[in-house]
Amino acid sequence: MLVGIIGAPNKGKSTIFSALTMVDADIADYPFTTIKPNLGVAYVTKECVHKELGVVCKPRNSMCKNGIRMIPANIVDVAGLVPGAHLGKGMGNQFLNDLAGADALIQVVDISGETDIEGKPCGGCDPSIEVSMVEGELVEWLAGIITGHMQQLSKRADGAKALEELLSGFRVTEQHAARAAEKSSLSLSYINWNNDNAKAFASRLLELNKPMIIAANKLDKASDSRLSELKSKLPNRTVVGCSGAIELALRKAAKNSVIDYIPGSSTFSITRQATEGQDKALKYMQKYINDHGGTGVQEVLNGAYFNVLGNIVVYPVEDENKYTDHSGNVLPDAILMKEGSTAQDLAGRIHTDIAKNMLYAVDARKKMRLSKEYRLKDNDVIKIVTAAR
Repeated sequence: MLVGIIGAPNKGKSTIFSALTMVDADIADYPFTTIKPNLGVAYVTKECVHKELGVVCKPRNSMCKNGIRMIPANIVDVAGLVPGAHLGKGMGNQFLNDLAGADALIQVVDISGETDIEGKPCGGCDPSIEVSMVEGELVEWLAGIITGHMQQLSKRADGAKALEELLSGFRVTEQHAARAAEKSSLSLSYINWNNDNAKAFASRLLELNKPMIIAANKLDKASDSRLSELKSKLPNRTVVGCSGAIELALRKAAKNSVIDYIPGSSTFSITRQATEGQDKALKYMQKYINDHGGTGVQEVLNGAYFNVLGNIVVYPVEDENKYTDHSGNVLPDAILMKEGSTAQDLAGRIHTDIAKNMLYAVDARKKMRLSKEYRLKDNDVIKIVTAAR
């Protein structure tokens, strides 16, 4: 799975990307700092199941710190989107192509209102306009692809399949197309839509294919009332206030062993003598995360993977009694699985041969046998039993 970080220019996308991945993405106060997409691995966080089981975990594919499991998750930061991007303005075409493979989107907006929809300085700009602009550009882009192929689509009785083939790079499935058409009250047989039909369909398709969470960034420069106002204007959206700048500063301080900090935490501890300047900055940041329950950046990422994409965490083991793999590592892997996935789906994530030879699964907590069709639950600890010796 892949989450794309998008938004108008100069909203702090690259700062949030750098904070989440600790990759040195270009960060500057001018449009199009990001020319090529930045790909990276971030970590979603969740309380580790080892505390419940009364064991000490030894992670292999992830990390665990103070009982918090940190699980790898892929993200991409793409160039800023400006009005007219679907017509090629700015980095438009590149931007739109770069985000096509994402499963969900984090749109970063400037809650401080200090930049407009083109990333230029302003005073008191309305960030809800950024949301409308970005979504409008995505709709226009997708609708343009559909209308540009209307002649071919009009010859197909199986419109859902035809749209899946046309939009395969966008990760559209027949199911997405069918549901979007139903929600738009449009026929999929021998498609002959006008531009308004195509835009209505594209809007519904984006809700299904590219669900979005809003990161109201630069909250350290804004009042909480601005965040409340934005949430009231976007009642059907998940909006999370955050400060990418503070999160990045805290992670850099932790990397340099100045502080001990777990991403998403509302506190940290100073681990070595700080300079006068560092001490002043750390006190400011501590007050901010105390007041806001954290920087909000980790909450945005977790929200994208767990709430928007509907993932759960499952722990596969080979020994259901000791919760270990064949090397004795306790709870070695924490795997993100889509809600509704089965035990056989988990087997496939481990290895194709394991899925092919799977007989049944075992609930390691209850020592209970489970069928291949068993629907996984969050924090399940599962052993896969196969016919292979």
